[in-house]
Amino acid sequence: MTLGVPDQIEQRIQSAERLRLFLDYDGTLADFAPTPEHVDPQPEVVELLAELADRRDIRLAVISGRRLGHVERLVSGLEVRSGPQILLAGTYGVELRLPDAERVDRVPYHEIRPVLDTIKPRWRRLTEGGDGFFLEDKGWALAIHAKEAPEDKATELLEEARWLGEAVVEEAASPGRFRILGGHKFLEIGPALAHKGKTVAYLLDRYPWPGALPVYVGDDDKDEEAFGVIHDHGGVAVRVCKATCETRADARLSSPEDVRRWLRRDLDRRGSAAP
Repeated sequence: MTLGVPDQIEQRIQSAERLRLFLDYDGTLADFAPTPEHVDPQPEVVELLAELADRRDIRLAVISGRRLGHVERLVSGLEVRSGPQILLAGTYGVELRLPDAERVDRVPYHEIRPVLDTIKPRWRRLTEGGDGFFLEDKGWALAIHAKEAPEDKATELLEEARWLGEAVVEEAASPGRFRILGGHKFLEIGPALAHKGKTVAYLLDRYPWPGALPVYVGDDDKDEEAFGVIHDHGGVAVRVCKATCETRADARLSSPEDVRRWLRRDLDRRGSAAP
C-alpha cells in the first residue's frame, strides 16, 4: 500500500451523508510531545477540531492514551458555534467526557487504583537512577517510557517490570480486570477496558447515529486494535506511518501535518460548516 488515501476511499468518505470521526492525538493530529507530561495545545490542531466539531454532518471523538485531563487541556480554547460536539476519551477510553460535558468512568476507580498503588513503588525502584527511563502515573494506568534508554537496558528493565506487574495482578485482582500493554521501549498496565477497539465498539453501540460512516485515524498498535471494529461496522481506517509499516488500515498518511491537510481538504470538499 502506498502513502495517501486511495480514490475509492475518498469517494466513500465524500459520498457519506454523515461521518463518525475518531481521531488519535499524539502522532496523529500533532507531533509527539518531548515527554508524556508535556501538554502544549497546538493552535492549528485546536482550530481544525473546532471546524470539524461545528459540522452537523460529523460527530467527532478524540481517543487518546493520555489521561482525560491532558486531553482536555490539549483542546482548551476550542469554541464551537453550535455548542460542544466533541467527545473526549482518555486512557484509551476508560474515562470519557461526552459532548454535553457529562463525565463517564467505565470502570470504578476504587477497583483499579489499589492495584496500581501496589505496583507503582516497585516500578519506581526499577526506574530510579536509570538514564532514559520515565515512570508516568496516569491515575487509571501506569506506564514506563524508555525511548531514551539503551536498547539492552530497556529490554531487561521492561521484562522485569512486566513480571512484577503480572505477579501483583495475579495476586490482587480478579481475572480479566487488567491488561498489560507492550511496545518498543514501552510498558503500561491499566484496566482491561483501556482498549481503543473496545472503546469504539462501546461508543458505536451506546451512541448510534444511523447512516453515518465510521472513520478512524491513528498511528500505532493501540489504534490498530480499533481498525477491526471500524471494518466490522463498514468503516474506513487510516494509519499514520511510513510506507513500510504493516497495518490493517485502508490508507496511510505519513505525518500529523498530512493528516491535518487531508482533514481540511475533506472539509472543503464537503462544503462549508453548518450555521
